[in-house]
Amino acid sequence: MGLCGAVYLLHIRGMRLSPAPALDPSLAGSLVILHLAVVAGGLAWLSSASVSASGLESIRCRLQGTPRPPAFSQDGDFVIGGVFSMHYYMHTVDHSYTSLPEPLQCTGSMDSRELRFSRAMIFAVEEINNSSYLLPGIMLGYQVHDSCNLVPMAVKVAFQLANGLDPMFDTGEQCSGSATVTAIVGESASTPTISMLRIIGPFGIPQVSHSSTCACLSDKKQYPTFFRTIPSDQFQAAALAHLIRHFGWTWIGAVRSDSDYGNYGMAAFLQAAQEEGICVEYSEAFSLTNPLSRVQRVADVIRSSTARVVVAFVSSWDMKILLREMERLPSPPRQWIGSESWVTDPDMLHFGLCAGAIGIGIQRSVIPGLRDFLLDLSPQKVSKSPTLTEFWEGAFGCRLGTGTSTGVGVEEKVCDGSEDIQQLQAPYTDTSQLRVTNMVYKAVYAIAHAIHSIVCEERENSTVNCDKNLNVKPTQVLERLRRVNFSRNGYQVSFDANGDPVATYELVNWQIRESGKMEFVTVGRYDASLPPDQRLDMEREITWVKNSTQVPVSVCSERCPPGTRKAVQKGKPVCCYDCIQCAEGEISNNTDSSDCLICPEEYWPNAERDHCILKPVEFLSFHEVLGIILTACSMGGVCLAIATATVFYRHRTSAIVRANNSELSFLLLFSLALCFLCSLTFIGRPSEWSCMLRHTAFGITFVLCISCVLGKTIVVLMAFRATLPASNVMKWFGPPQQRLTVVSFTFVQAMICTLWLVLSPPFPIKNLTTYKEKIILECDVGSAIGFWAVLGYIGLLSLLCFVLAFLARKLPDNFNEAKFITFSMLIFCAVWITFIPAYVSSPGKFTVAVEIFAIITSSFGLFFLLFVPKCFIILFRPEKNTKKHLMEKTSNDKRY
Repeated sequence: MGLCGAVYLLHIRGMRLSPAPALDPSLAGSLVILHLAVVAGGLAWLSSASVSASGLESIRCRLQGTPRPPAFSQDGDFVIGGVFSMHYYMHTVDHSYTSLPEPLQCTGSMDSRELRFSRAMIFAVEEINNSSYLLPGIMLGYQVHDSCNLVPMAVKVAFQLANGLDPMFDTGEQCSGSATVTAIVGESASTPTISMLRIIGPFGIPQVSHSSTCACLSDKKQYPTFFRTIPSDQFQAAALAHLIRHFGWTWIGAVRSDSDYGNYGMAAFLQAAQEEGICVEYSEAFSLTNPLSRVQRVADVIRSSTARVVVAFVSSWDMKILLREMERLPSPPRQWIGSESWVTDPDMLHFGLCAGAIGIGIQRSVIPGLRDFLLDLSPQKVSKSPTLTEFWEGAFGCRLGTGTSTGVGVEEKVCDGSEDIQQLQAPYTDTSQLRVTNMVYKAVYAIAHAIHSIVCEERENSTVNCDKNLNVKPTQVLERLRRVNFSRNGYQVSFDANGDPVATYELVNWQIRESGKMEFVTVGRYDASLPPDQRLDMEREITWVKNSTQVPVSVCSERCPPGTRKAVQKGKPVCCYDCIQCAEGEISNNTDSSDCLICPEEYWPNAERDHCILKPVEFLSFHEVLGIILTACSMGGVCLAIATATVFYRHRTSAIVRANNSELSFLLLFSLALCFLCSLTFIGRPSEWSCMLRHTAFGITFVLCISCVLGKTIVVLMAFRATLPASNVMKWFGPPQQRLTVVSFTFVQAMICTLWLVLSPPFPIKNLTTYKEKIILECDVGSAIGFWAVLGYIGLLSLLCFVLAFLARKLPDNFNEAKFITFSMLIFCAVWITFIPAYVSSPGKFTVAVEIFAIITSSFGLFFLLFVPKCFIILFRPEKNTKKHLMEKTSNDKRY
């Protein structure tokens, strides 16, 4: 039957195990034997009772097995238990099941650091016993046990602390009573602590640990009697993740002890690391009891990994095994990040492999008088304690002459009294780094304050009266422990609802001094009670692996610079990624951005794509080369028109001017000048007025121009008809009719433009679609119907003019202005026909340039074909500018 099942067969009162209180009368005179076998602890309880018809007469209880004496003990009014892992191993016993098992026994070398913890507890008890303000007149006792850091021994110790060491006891009624200790300090490791709590927890015995950091122990439903003076691994895991993220390490390896301490601690760390965006390449577990091949496999994983940073959530004894294996073969340099269990253990400093390691440590403290107490040992005092004798013989390599050596591997020589513990260099004597030791010290004082609040009361004269005869139950101490709040040597002691203290840590760095000695150096602090961005405080420069001052880099992929985003590599953790440049119109202004941000509509990324800048605004300006060229051409056309008008005016009485309808010629030159000038309205920053002006001016001036050309064409045809006998055509198309024709055609265009402006006028817009990287300022036509109606009307007049001129192309030379009109209209129509696709397909400001080019080109076509030949005759061939010459050419034409 298992332990739990066996316990339920017993009636439990206080701490003693007893038979059920009510027995069947039919069992009178029979012997009831209840036997609980505790294989792990090697103990058994045997309860016997003689029962008669009248009821229960007497009960005698006897402890079966061999009790294991404590390492240190002292009687007192109230006894405090202590459990420490002074050894690493336990003697293995082969059970024959035919005889009582041998007593459990710790083996292996002694951990002098744990011995210091146990002696610090004794020091605290003696200090309290000598105190005049805390428990005055009360003598505290103690029972300090060695658990070997193993569960079976921890269970046995738990039973011994609960039941005491007396082999026989007789209560007269039943095997029940209070526990022999009021509270327990310990254990050092989480797994043995959990095992102890399973035994003593149901009886309300409080346990205050100095070193059990497993986050699982904060669960008050499972462990309601547990307290600790050391912070929970939940805080340590968060501190480690914060530290790793602080130095930019996103690709790490992780190893842990295969125990409650390592497994729960690493689980908390992995969760915190995930929240910090840290990826773990591997997570390996091992323990002291694993085969060597298992440790070798973990070491090989560390050597072959790409992560340069290794987080070790490992106990100090497990870490020693791993580092010895790492030193066996050459290993690439690794930056070790340690948990408090090993990173502040002085025994670890001889591993040069870990030089530059950094980790979380309990705050270093000072305990006045402790060093003198620890060193107050002499061979005479030591010989009275087997535990101190083992330490002494192991430390000095000799045997005390009056005792039997319990050390392992010591030389067979007798200690001669010359051994000086003052000169001994060992973790036991090293009080320069009192970290966990102070946790033991605070745990004892917390229990003492809880007992003080029960048995002592202050009187009016400020004196304290304590009743040492008061029966203090562990459950009373448990209740008072929840409320303790005091300060000792400048350190505050209190517990939250989970039995945890305030989490404050030091950041400890392993640095090699000039002497070549490695030592712990505090380089920063971590306070979990502060806001997240203020918790980590770096105070000193850190020495990294290989004695470097440069922070090592441990990433799966290099950081993505601003202007790029992370793209996770398929099948790999999120920390392994490629850096992809942001797409057009997107930026990332942070390192390692997961996504790119789209710039606002009027902004565009810079060349590096790390921030948005205002898009450049583009329009056809007077200051750019294209604008200057078009302006020059426009003004050149205006000047030519004015010069030609001047020539025509000065020679207005000449034959060629009079023969070509001088009034329409001057009006045509005026309209051409306006055509050249209207092109200027297309240049410059578009505004509401310029947009309306440019299209309407263009439409009206061109219709005026074409109307004049059309009038001249009609005049040519009418003049030819007038030369025929009995023809009076010119009477119906004289100057008044010519003016009316021009005005009528122009008025129609003016009406179209007026309707356009009233119903849906052109307006300036920011074109954000043609170019993504810049803004084009242009004029929207407003009504596309109005725009194309204006162009269509111009095209209709041009086509009509072209047809009439084409019909008149074979008239006599003196009237043959129609030939030049035909060619000019041909050029005009060709320009504007090609303008349509060019206008539609030209981007941005070139749309405007195409329109200006069409205006200037068609205007120059009309000008050169209609006026340059006449100017040439007027200026360079004056002999041809006579009426006689014109009439001779007409009479010589055989067709007429």
